[in-house]
Amino acid sequence: MEKVFRDPVHDYITVNHPVISELIDTAEFQRLRRIKQLGTSSFTFHGAEHTRFSHCLGVYHIAKRITDYFSRNFPLEWNPDENLLTQCAALLHDVGHGAYSHTFEGLFNTDHEAVTREIITSPDTEINGILRKVSPDFPEKVASVISHEYSNPQVVQLISSQIDADRMDYLLRDAYFTGAVYGQFDLTWILRVIVPTENGIAFKYSGMHAVEDYIVSRYQMYMQVYFHASSRSMEVLLQKLLARAKFLYASQPDYFAISSPCLVPFFEQNHNLQDYLRLDDGVMNTYFQVWMSHDDEILADLASAYVNRHLLKSITFDPKTVELEDLEILSSLVEEAGFNPDYYTGIHSNYDLPYDFYRPSSEKPRTEINILQKNGSLTELSVLSPLIKSLTGTIHGNSRFYFPKIMLENTEFTKYIVNDSLVINQNFTDRNSTASENTDDSVSKQLSLDDNL
Repeated sequence: MEKVFRDPVHDYITVNHPVISELIDTAEFQRLRRIKQLGTSSFTFHGAEHTRFSHCLGVYHIAKRITDYFSRNFPLEWNPDENLLTQCAALLHDVGHGAYSHTFEGLFNTDHEAVTREIITSPDTEINGILRKVSPDFPEKVASVISHEYSNPQVVQLISSQIDADRMDYLLRDAYFTGAVYGQFDLTWILRVIVPTENGIAFKYSGMHAVEDYIVSRYQMYMQVYFHASSRSMEVLLQKLLARAKFLYASQPDYFAISSPCLVPFFEQNHNLQDYLRLDDGVMNTYFQVWMSHDDEILADLASAYVNRHLLKSITFDPKTVELEDLEILSSLVEEAGFNPDYYTGIHSNYDLPYDFYRPSSEKPRTEINILQKNGSLTELSVLSPLIKSLTGTIHGNSRFYFPKIMLENTEFTKYIVNDSLVINQNFTDRNSTASENTDDSVSKQLSLDDNL
């Protein structure tokens, strides 16, 4: 029987294949209802409470629209036997995301993409059992699409490329729930000009400006939403909070076994898939509220700051010109003010490459966006678009140094700050020279959170 999901972005999402319907009903997929799509961004954009569940449904919906369109209009270029595979990969592409994924991964060495593949291929999951009913090797096929190893580049690029079902949904969905207009673009027109080619997908020349709009929207969303300083402040607080709990576990295992049992396998670095699946945002937030009453002042204070949104402040700095020794001066001032710099200062770097053409020599070459011209030739987008050419290969973002808000009342601290940026002046150089005579490694111990999204 057909299922219909009301969706604020796509209006109606229709499910009319029993495999898709059964996958949605699995415990592993339903868990995504309890995982926020944007993590700490809801502390900045209060409407951003949407979940990985709704995003994955949206990606499935876009993939279904494309595969149905290809099946009707490109019978020679597209194999309709791959419709279900593409739709399953779209639906399940984020099933391995965990609670506060990016921050959690940096501290506990987990990998949501590896977990996604494990959920799909493990015989112990409900998802795997459903996929095996299609064919014994179907779970491995779905996993290979997500890992970019599947033999048909058309299928892979529909799920993961510089313009794919995943990105198209999360830009529109995140823009809607954050209230930001930057992420809006003409999805309907893009889905009418997309075409399958021998080596992947392309877009008709008549839709080039819609693709331009998509690229610019993506750039704006990263600069204005995903890289917002306040959301990153909450990420730093979350990382420091979990790091303090991990440190205290060594001496207080009984406390954490009672107050936060689902985190114990991660503190001990001995977790399995079921341990991972037991964690969600609600479980973590409950633990944080319990920790607010802990005897350890740092853990209790960080937990309270996170739960009650007491942000750390930040300044930008240029990592090309600023050394760790320079930041150590600011950390020492924070320590003089009574704060442990290991937990009350942090470095957070966010950078993004809005668009790039295919560079086979790069570490992670990107699949370029090709435009299909009237004579049947394919031309890379930035060759035809001066707008996209200006963004091609350029990296945007910044690095920030986070610290307690009260430090802005410290004149010795603020004399190194101009327009919310670190400025290395003569006073800074003189103090740095003095401090270098008796340095410690407090800054080098800090974990830099580099979320290159």
